[in-house]
Amino acid sequence: MRQPITRNGTQPGATWAATGRSSDPEPRTAGVEAAREALAGRDAKLAVVFCSDRYDIPVLCESIAQECGEAALIGCSTAGEIATSGPGDEGVIVMALGGDGLSVATAAHQVADGGLRAAGAGAARCLFDVDDRPHKVLLLLTDGLSGDQQEIVRGAYSTVGASVPLVGGCAGDDLNMNRTTQLFGGATLEGSVVAAALSSDRPFGIGVKHGWRRVGTPMVVTESSGNVVRSLDDRPALDVYLERLDAPAEASEDAAAFTRFALTHPLGLRQPATEEQVRFVGEADFDTGSLVCIAEVPQGGMVWLMEGDGDSVLAATDAACRDALAPLDGEAPAAMIAFDCIARRGVLGEEGIQREIERVVDNADGAPVAGFYTYGEIARTTGVTGFHNQTLVVLAVG
Repeated sequence: MRQPITRNGTQPGATWAATGRSSDPEPRTAGVEAAREALAGRDAKLAVVFCSDRYDIPVLCESIAQECGEAALIGCSTAGEIATSGPGDEGVIVMALGGDGLSVATAAHQVADGGLRAAGAGAARCLFDVDDRPHKVLLLLTDGLSGDQQEIVRGAYSTVGASVPLVGGCAGDDLNMNRTTQLFGGATLEGSVVAAALSSDRPFGIGVKHGWRRVGTPMVVTESSGNVVRSLDDRPALDVYLERLDAPAEASEDAAAFTRFALTHPLGLRQPATEEQVRFVGEADFDTGSLVCIAEVPQGGMVWLMEGDGDSVLAATDAACRDALAPLDGEAPAAMIAFDCIARRGVLGEEGIQREIERVVDNADGAPVAGFYTYGEIARTTGVTGFHNQTLVVLAVG
């Protein structure tokens, strides 16, 4: 098995974070503009890049890496970008982090080299290369189209254990659903997990909220295999799903129409003592009457159909930010990073997502904000599970 590549960022400097943004259509120009704005002449320890799939990403990534010098670099393609200036499409965001209160190490591992769980475990080993500081977090960016992402979380958990939280998101490709790209140093990868381990003298905080509500009565998953749900209450899962939601006729026969409808109608999995975990129904198997989800739906479990609206989704935004900031004990964060599901964007609409990011920026209290619209979110603070769909995850960097 190929060993993960690891880099360690060690440059000294005052603790700081900053973002740069460009929407220039030419990839080299866009990369240089965004990186220079974020760095402003300083030496960073880590650059995190979120970029549109429309770019020639190898050229874009190379130009950013050249500007960042010795800084470690991770990133991914998106289904839309988030920054202090608001949400956007077809652009690139660079967040730079630095300072002598922060230690950084990064790694990459391909899914083909042993599977999803091995990729999560291999990338997570970079945690052992950071300084032993009181607060640690592992940031993961993954290929959301490569299979059950919960397996990646399980692999990372098996490496770092229960004391280190996991946070991150699944790369997008502007909703083309063909392939996603991960960035590591000056290289571009597919089917991979890239990770950055951070250790700090100040706390990190993670907030996780989705804003969806239960619809109707619960159902038992009477047959499932991994992420494929074959029957609900002993009936074909697709039939139950379409009937209960009174779906439009085209959703029962056209794959694209079904996906558009399902984007705002996820399944909710019952979770003791917490709000439901949400599962995005990515596609329908019309031949077998099955629902194909982005992550595992356990057989024998209880599920609900879910729905939401602008008010419930925005309320979840405020709650996720509050939870992320709570461990900082009233001190302002150095940065906020948001991993926001593309389905929440579908509920809010273009005006709504502007309001949503304004709320994140307000909660950041002057700290820079960066993030992207994802194909799935990672947040594990307790237990071994930690993959989410159609959810907002916020990381506050102390």
